[in-house]
Amino acid sequence: MKDLSEAEWNIMESLWQEAPKVGSRVVADMAERTGWSRSTTLTMLKRMSGKGLIACEDNGAMKAYIPLIKREDAAKRETESFLKRVYQGSISMLVSSFVERKKLSREELEELRQILDQAEERQDD
Repeated sequence: MKDLSEAEWNIMESLWQEAPKVGSRVVADMAERTGWSRSTTLTMLKRMSGKGLIACEDNGAMKAYIPLIKREDAAKRETESFLKRVYQGSISMLVSSFVERKKLSREELEELRQILDQAEERQDD
């Protein structure tokens, strides 16, 4: 799977929220989210179908679109790509950058501790 462009993410978010989704609903959703015209949205749907990101079911009267990749898989791929590109693959640099720029709540700090504890337990197995 290749990285999704920002435009592709917009379409995928619409389809991840509800699928199958008829083309007219995707067009309306994209007009609201991004201001895209009908032709822009239909062009994107066609390209994404050709790339294997979405499937198009044509029942004659209407076309319905379905995502072929899970949001979780796309998010993991995007996260890995971002980490490599921006932080040379260093998770500690990423976390440090966020912690330095934003004050974390007690809940967020506890959640991070739990994540690290779980990661440490997996290392011990």
